Amino acid sequence: MKSKVYKKIRIVGCSEKSYEHAVEQAVKKASESVNGMSWFEVVELRGAVSGGKVAEWQATLEVALKVD
Repeated sequence: MKSKVYKKIRIVGCSEKSYEHAVEQAVKKASESVNGMSWFEVVELRGAVSGGKVAEWQATLEVALKVD
């Protein structure tokens, strides 16, 4: 049986729409330069406030890359 080993990197996605969109944007952008992404964990959600309103949604992800 082949063992599985993963390396994790941390990225932050930002969106003016929602947390879900922030996650999608982070994965999409990271996939342009990071190969072998297998899964992710949302480790933190936060946002920016401007003028008493939510200005930006931010999602911190740990993305797992399979080590060959």
